[in-house]
Amino acid sequence: MDAEKSTLDFTTTHLFGLAPVRGTFALREGVVRVGEPAESSTVSATIAADSFTTSSSARDKVVASKQYLDAARHPDIAYAADGVERDESGWVLRGALTVRGRTESLPVRVDAVGARDERLELRGSAEVDRYAWGVTAMKGMTGRRLRFTLSLVAVREPQQ
Repeated sequence: MDAEKSTLDFTTTHLFGLAPVRGTFALREGVVRVGEPAESSTVSATIAADSFTTSSSARDKVVASKQYLDAARHPDIAYAADGVERDESGWVLRGALTVRGRTESLPVRVDAVGARDERLELRGSAEVDRYAWGVTAMKGMTGRRLRFTLSLVAVREPQQ
């Protein structure tokens, strides 16, 4: 995966759900393996926990702190999907997200797939309930759910 060309954007709320917050995380690395059949395809991605970025550096520091992501002790957020399945509205990655050492199921809807030259471009979306991963600080003040949009650019590895 080309981490520099891939993005992980999110939206959530603060101030009792009244104000929107938009931000990004940086992807450290990832691998997309296209299987035959397609249902056997896999995806893995590692996200830098301390790369949480919004329009407020003070908020970003608090979210990276022990109160939320505890990035010093848990520097990576990991996602791994062991397959993809088709439902009535399209494709869904069957995967799990690990945050602060806790792993929970997280399906990611595949919103778009495109291939160009030696590149595969995927766009997906998911909603994360931070309480499911034990991130419960500032209930009410900080949004409980985060909506993620993931844009991955994968580059074909040379055949050996």
